[in-house]
Amino acid sequence: MPVLGTHRTALRRAAAGCAAVLTLALACACGPRGATSQDTAAAHPSTSGTPSANLTLSPSADPSGSAAASASAGAGGAASENVNPSPRASSSASASMSVTPTTAAASPTAPNSATATTTPSSSATPTAPATTAGAPRPAEDAPGSSIVYSTASGGRTVALTFDDGPGPATGQVLDLLAQYHAKATFCEIGPQATANPALVERILAGGHRLCDHTVHHPQPMHTLSHDKQVYEIDAAKDMITQAGGAGTQVSWFRAPGGDFSADNRQIAVQDGLRPLGWTVDTRDWSKPGVPAIIANVQKELHPGGIILMHDGGGDRSQTVAALKLLLPWLVQQGYTFDFPAS
Repeated sequence: MPVLGTHRTALRRAAAGCAAVLTLALACACGPRGATSQDTAAAHPSTSGTPSANLTLSPSADPSGSAAASASAGAGGAASENVNPSPRASSSASASMSVTPTTAAASPTAPNSATATTTPSSSATPTAPATTAGAPRPAEDAPGSSIVYSTASGGRTVALTFDDGPGPATGQVLDLLAQYHAKATFCEIGPQATANPALVERILAGGHRLCDHTVHHPQPMHTLSHDKQVYEIDAAKDMITQAGGAGTQVSWFRAPGGDFSADNRQIAVQDGLRPLGWTVDTRDWSKPGVPAIIANVQKELHPGGIILMHDGGGDRSQTVAALKLLLPWLVQQGYTFDFPAS
C-alpha cells in the first residue's frame, strides 16, 4: 500500500504540472485577459504615409458644364482633383496633368493633390463671317480657292460690294458712286442680269466689276448636289457675261449667305472665279433702318475691309439713303475705294 500511495502522489503532481504548462501556453498565444484594441494597435503600429482615402465625385453647379471632383482623405492626408473641360464641346482640346503625391509624414499641412487642367487649343483656321446657319467650315484651301476678306491694295482702303441685283435701286447706287468717284463690285443673280442688260452695261461703263451670285440664290447652298451647285455657278456666269456683252469679265463668286463649302469653292476656281467674302455685314437686307445700317459699318469697318450691301432682292430704299451718308463719311475718314483681292 505505501508503494501504491507513492505512485498516486506522483501522478497527481505530474497532472498539475501539465495543467500549468497548458495554461502558460494559452496565455502566450492569446495574450492577457482584458487587453483592448488600443493595446493591440500600440503593439502593432500601422505604417504612416499610406492613408486610405474615400473618393467622392460631386458635379459642380457651374452652368457652363464644368465638373469638379473632390476627394477627402482619412488619417494621414487628403486628395483633390479639379477637372475643367472646355466650355465648347465641339472644340478640340489638349490636356496636361501634373500629379505630385505627398505623405502626411513628409508634409503634415499639404494634402495630397492631383490636378488636371484642360485648355482648349487655338483654331488654326479663323472663323469666317457667314449668315447661313449650319454652313460647314471650309476645308483646307485648294490653290486659289481661299475666300477673299480684304481689298487688293490693303491699307486705308475699302471695297463696296452690292448683292442680288441688278434691280430698281442699282441706278441710284451708280449715281451716288459716280458722285464720289467710288468703285464697287456687283454680285449679280443670273436671271436679274438677263432681265437688265442695260444696267449691267452701265456698271461696266462706270469702271465697276462683276461677281457671280448664282442663278436662284439657294440657301443653304452646300446642301445641293454637286451637279446642281455646278449649274448655279456656271449658268449664272454665262448669263452675266451675255448681259454685259463682248469682253465682259466676271472675277469672283459669292455664295448666298456666305455658305461656302469646299465643293462650291472648287467649282468656282475651276470656272475662273475667286470666292468672295466680306468683313462688314450692314444687314441692310433686313431693313433695320438707316441709322442701324450706318452704325454697323462704323462699328465693323477696318482698313482693307469689304462692306456687304444690296442693290436687289427687294425694296432697297434704306440702302440708298444709308449710302448717301456713308460715302462722304468714308471720304472724311481717309478711306479710298478699291476692289477685293483677286
